[in-house]
Amino acid sequence: MILSSEEVRKLIEEKKMVEGFIDLDKQLQQSGIDLSLEKVYELDGKGVIDFENKERSFPSANEMEFNENDLIHLKKGCYKVRFNETVKIPAEIAAIARSRSSLLRMGCTVETALWDPGFEGKSESLLIVSNEKGIELKRNARIIQLIFFRLSSEAGKLYDGIHKNIK
Repeated sequence: MILSSEEVRKLIEEKKMVEGFIDLDKQLQQSGIDLSLEKVYELDGKGVIDFENKERSFPSANEMEFNENDLIHLKKGCYKVRFNETVKIPAEIAAIARSRSSLLRMGCTVETALWDPGFEGKSESLLIVSNEKGIELKRNARIIQLIFFRLSSEAGKLYDGIHKNIK
């Protein structure tokens, strides 16, 4: 079951499920909350992934600068983005995100993984610019909508990966 805005607000107020938002009333949507852009990184190098994560490595990433108008121009390509908001997913909740439709209309998507029960911290996602002319994003732009699902019961195992508690 997807949680309504009223349920999301209650979990934010009671369990601090999302913190660091800019304007809760503006970011809270009918069935989720918009997350906003804090940083953009250009990937530099390759990554490696394997079954056991023993050989896993991530490419280095160089933080890009916003201009004096708090805008950043992104050419066609892929980028790592970081959100302003910190999330704390309760044991009975999981979340997924979808690109805001405004981004899609510009030729841009944000790819995300599942937010598992027990995940805490700042999240990062992959922003893909397909528009040949590129796009411009303003610092704090709302770029994804995080949608929360209630599980049939509390998760028996909570997220405890390397990305937990990133600040």
